[in-house]
Amino acid sequence: MTVTPKLRLNVLDQSPIRPGSTAREAVQETVALARLADRLGYGRFWVSEHHNTDTLAGSTPEVLIAYLGSQTSRIRLGSGGIMLPHYSALKVAENFRMLETLFPGRIDLGMGRAPGGDRLTAHALNPHNTFSEQDFVEQLMDLQAYLRDDRVPETIHERVMAVPKAATSPELWLLSSSGQSGLFAAHLGMAFSFAQFINGHGGPQAVRTYRERFRPSKELPAPLANMAVFTLCADTEEKAQAMRAAMDLLLLRFGKGERGALPTPEEVHNYRFTAEDQLHLRQNHNRVVSGTPEQVHAQFTALAAEYEVDEITAVTITADFQDRVRSYELLADAFELEAPQEATVMEEAAG
Repeated sequence: MTVTPKLRLNVLDQSPIRPGSTAREAVQETVALARLADRLGYGRFWVSEHHNTDTLAGSTPEVLIAYLGSQTSRIRLGSGGIMLPHYSALKVAENFRMLETLFPGRIDLGMGRAPGGDRLTAHALNPHNTFSEQDFVEQLMDLQAYLRDDRVPETIHERVMAVPKAATSPELWLLSSSGQSGLFAAHLGMAFSFAQFINGHGGPQAVRTYRERFRPSKELPAPLANMAVFTLCADTEEKAQAMRAAMDLLLLRFGKGERGALPTPEEVHNYRFTAEDQLHLRQNHNRVVSGTPEQVHAQFTALAAEYEVDEITAVTITADFQDRVRSYELLADAFELEAPQEATVMEEAAG
């Protein structure tokens, strides 16, 4: 198997609540995975923001990142992402300055403008949220100014600063499943991550356009991009196919507006896919990479070439936590990341 040592691997974890599990167990599993990813040699470990759901436990990335920092030693930690329209730019800047002060050189501030839930919840989080692109861009510019300590005359930045001041600054990433935020990232000189696990189409072109229009900033002299994809890696094709079938059904239900945990093997076995379902499965096909280590390695290598990136972020959700652990272990081994130490991940997840 041809190895691509330059391809770096990241993790995006959504703290999924498995069937029969609890939110506490989901968060404990996220912590265990962060420790594992740190030992295996993954480059980044991002956690997501979701609201008003009983299937994903991650609602406050900035809180979870603070704890993950105390449980890891090397890996970069970040948000995937903070839904900026819910909050003030100043408070986000202060949260992440504090994280950068605690864990210098290890913090990524990934941001998006999706609700991370439904519109009613978005209104509850911020009644003044207009979902305006212009408001979002202004927030991004304010955030940059706070993190740079810009003293812009005749603006709020002339008198208000974000504390604590830190010797280093978090990396700024815009996350999107469309090309629009890529344009914002290019204009403001931020890094860009395309969420192929949300939208299986248009990612490579969005990243190309980002690069073409990129304007260097104080923080980022050249464009920096990656992509994220659902990833299911197993020891055998049969196991990978079973995990893929569960994910396919989950995405199918989600597309129909049905919210729920990952289907159990029994649910998958008993479900009868209609002709319309098959159409949706084909539309969702590119959102998921699955297979044995050799097969996933080949697919990741092809994606890296198509996107022209040197890092890929894996998003893995399984009904059995051990399958999730094994997927990340196999992926790390396939790309010859730092050799894993003896892991007691299941014990760590149990608290």
